[in-house]
Amino acid sequence: MNRDKALEIVKEHLTEHRFVHTCGVMETSIELAKRYGADEKKAETAAIFHDYAKFRDKQEMQSIIEDEGLAQDLLLYNSELWHAPVGAVLVEREVGIEDVEILNAIRFHTSGKEGMTVLDKVIYLADYIEPNRQFPGVEEVRELAEKSLDLALLKALQNTMTFLMKRNQAIYPDTFRFYNELTLNQRR
Repeated sequence: MNRDKALEIVKEHLTEHRFVHTCGVMETSIELAKRYGADEKKAETAAIFHDYAKFRDKQEMQSIIEDEGLAQDLLLYNSELWHAPVGAVLVEREVGIEDVEILNAIRFHTSGKEGMTVLDKVIYLADYIEPNRQFPGVEEVRELAEKSLDLALLKALQNTMTFLMKRNQAIYPDTFRFYNELTLNQRR
């Protein structure tokens, strides 16, 4: 699917603000893919569709989690996590994208997980650092992304987990596992 067609499809499902964000993620993911050796076309496609389900009704997302065999523990955590795995299901079902690598990059862009591929990491990080994002710590992560994919991810995860802990919010176990894997790999 070409870029213009994909953007046309996704635009119908997003607010204008979220569409601008998606375009920023797309451009950032292509840059990161070039720098770190991921497939640029797959990065572009995953980035375009990463928030496909962002504005779906929570009840619909809950039903998809329950009915499609997704990790049931997602329902115990903040519903902001849901749009990624639900989005992967809906992108396959409604858009017809069947590439497992693209679907996984969409599926794990909010939680992360152990054993992420370079493509998965590119989409996760591009979502965090795209140029329209403005929050404390993002510039440091952008600078790290110029040097090391894993160090940038590690800092992004530290920032995210600190943010959640300060608000007394639970952290999804896969996020901890992703953080631990990156931390242990830095020691090697």
